Amino acid sequence: MTQPFDHNRLHLAITAQALNHGGGAERYARDVLSGLLDLGISPLVIARKIDRSLPQAQRTRCLVASTQGVPRPWRNAVFDRAVRRIIVREGIDCVFGVNQSLHAHIVVCGGTHPGFLRAMGKKPGWIDRRQIEHERRCFTQAKRIVAHSHRMRDELQDFYGVPASKIDVLHPPVDTARFKPLDEQHRRSVRQRLGLPADRVVFLLASTGHARKGFAELHALFAQTSLPICLAVAGRPVPQRAPNIIELGYRTDIEAVFAAADYTAIASHYEPFGLVGVESILCGTPVVIGQQVGSAEVIDSSAKIVVAPTDATDLAQAIAAACARALRGEHRIADPAKALLYDPSVQTHVRQLLGFFAACQTNSGNSPAYFALPSRSAGFGAAET
Repeated sequence: MTQPFDHNRLHLAITAQALNHGGGAERYARDVLSGLLDLGISPLVIARKIDRSLPQAQRTRCLVASTQGVPRPWRNAVFDRAVRRIIVREGIDCVFGVNQSLHAHIVVCGGTHPGFLRAMGKKPGWIDRRQIEHERRCFTQAKRIVAHSHRMRDELQDFYGVPASKIDVLHPPVDTARFKPLDEQHRRSVRQRLGLPADRVVFLLASTGHARKGFAELHALFAQTSLPICLAVAGRPVPQRAPNIIELGYRTDIEAVFAAADYTAIASHYEPFGLVGVESILCGTPVVIGQQVGSAEVIDSSAKIVVAPTDATDLAQAIAAACARALRGEHRIADPAKALLYDPSVQTHVRQLLGFFAACQTNSGNSPAYFALPSRSAGFGAAET
């Protein structure tokens, strides 16, 4: 029987690449930390970069393990060496690794490097092989792995031979108070403010990495289509322009952009989860989503059109079907909660994590081997073994 979680007794640390305003893993770190703090749990945060202006950073203790100026091949080793010193000095019982730290007892898998290389059609170079070996050690040494999708669970087993008993699939959370639908009058106002045409069906691409996000395939379609559609791109400037492609730039109001669009296009070549899919659904906006995107598994069929994004014919048919549905006024999601197959709230996710932390607490005093630090990572300039 699981013992009650006593956060006053457990010394918990979270490692992360950065605690800042970034998306992806950075957003996940902020959400988890916020959920813990709201429950009265104040972990030590160890990250390469920390934005001290963040509310979360002001509510708990944060330490920087900087890798600034360190050549890329040795950054993981330098970070892990600093983490080891900190957790020994601070008497940490349990380390939750949002990034891939060799000293994490519970580590998050939000992607694998071999999976990325395979999806992008790339062969591993020397730096890639170092990264893969680092991942292998991290996932092998961890006592438990939180996979953000079933696809990640499968990649852990396929690439690294991780036993299923070590993997728990927990889909990442979303700030449900921030991502929510707008009434129709407010939607029209936001569309006008963003410069989105009222007479076209608007597809949103949220992207800071256009090659991975499938911009080339979307550009090829939107640049030559005769349909009354346009592609609005939020994020990095586009490498190729077209009359019906609108650049929105980097947005701090992305929730309003999701709500204003008619569809969100998620045509990524590699997307371990793709939180934008869930965020879009919560804003009442359906998705055209790649069949390999992790979040496709948590979106009801009524709120998505599944596509093989690298198949130009399939992509064109999916966009045409979405356009037809929007022109009939049948595309908006009336009840976003029913369109998702899991509870995306931060508190639900954090309470699930507490069960794992409780196992740390149960074993930390009785089984030193369980919490013995993993083998020392290689120092700066040293070869990894």
